[in-house]
Amino acid sequence: MTAPETDLIIAGGGLAGATLALALARTVPELRVTVVETFPLSPDALPEDYQPSYDARSTALSWGSRLIFEELGLWPALSEHATPIRHIHVSDRGHFGATRLHAEDHHQQALGYVADNRWMGLCLMRALLDTGVQWQAPAEVMDMTPTPDGVEVLIRKDGQEQRVSGQCLVVADGGRSGLREQLGFVTRTENYGQNALIANVSTSDSHQFTAYERFTGDGPMALLPHGSPRRPENQSALVWTLTDEALAEVLELSDEQKCRRLQERFGWRLGRFTRIGQCSHYPLKLTTVDEAVRPGVALVGNAAHALHPVAGQGFNLALRGLMTLVEQFRRAVDEGRSIGELSVLGEYQRRHRRDWQQTVQFSDSLIRIFGQSLLPVATARDAGLVGLDLVPGAKRWFARKAMGIGSRKPVVPSVSTTAGEDSRHDQ
Repeated sequence: MTAPETDLIIAGGGLAGATLALALARTVPELRVTVVETFPLSPDALPEDYQPSYDARSTALSWGSRLIFEELGLWPALSEHATPIRHIHVSDRGHFGATRLHAEDHHQQALGYVADNRWMGLCLMRALLDTGVQWQAPAEVMDMTPTPDGVEVLIRKDGQEQRVSGQCLVVADGGRSGLREQLGFVTRTENYGQNALIANVSTSDSHQFTAYERFTGDGPMALLPHGSPRRPENQSALVWTLTDEALAEVLELSDEQKCRRLQERFGWRLGRFTRIGQCSHYPLKLTTVDEAVRPGVALVGNAAHALHPVAGQGFNLALRGLMTLVEQFRRAVDEGRSIGELSVLGEYQRRHRRDWQQTVQFSDSLIRIFGQSLLPVATARDAGLVGLDLVPGAKRWFARKAMGIGSRKPVVPSVSTTAGEDSRHDQ
């Protein structure tokens, strides 16, 4: 019997794949981990000083995600360029309904954070340099074959193909690579008939660390505080939901015209829109996989579920799933079992399923409720928003959803003791 060349192969070294690799290095150091990434990666390419770009794309991190990164010892670095969300304002354009959440009401420093994707990637790469995680990049996982001892993965690198054996393959390369379908996983996709336009914008008034979720007749619109983590500035990250027709029309406008159109849809809560940066867009779909595991293979992140960005839950859900998988790998190693056993991966799926079902239902219901323009429905939802402000229990439930707080126990308790040491980053 030939010994496997590695224990775990991670297909994809983006935010999900890199976080999983770091969590395993911290929590299950006995495992040999190999990450296969299509983009070139080199320690020499990591800049010593990070200079944020105006057009940098960002991710909303819940308070629960902060706690996870604290467990991994990564938060002190991440927090250097993570803008806190201290207030959330939810409103229904043209109607009276609105609700407001404040971090201080929940005795927290913030409800969440907004961090540039590139900065998060740099922090992960720097942390991984000090681990035993192996990288193959640029390279791509082409196929996988089950074996009696686990899996054999076909990797293409520098135009050459090689086969690497291991106990398990984790697919973490998103929902567009095709590897998921190539391996035979069946997805369910529901097209919302909408697109997300992403850009950074500047306004005449400061955001005051407030995130705005504005529901309009054309779809939801979110503005998240962006820029300095220490002082409120005038830059926000925009997620603008548009139909195909409206998107095509907006893309034809000049920047000044885009700002005026945005002003019409959002209003004046942040003063005048003075600048809009480079715009990118993608179609919005709800994609789920009923069975995200099989012997020797597990899907994580967007490869397992892709959500509407309305509530900013996508990466936070993925992060919780990654830590659930790490917990099962830790247990399997302690019990002397292969991490690729179906019982191990099946337990990960069972534990994570309830979380993703509730999160999908939460996000999807917001789209359906606020997508209705009928007067009785509009009146009922506005009454609901007002009710959130008036009923403490309901508001607390909504806040916990937004903050991503659950009952998951820390995976790395020895690292989590650093949490109190970095509170200065939120001041």
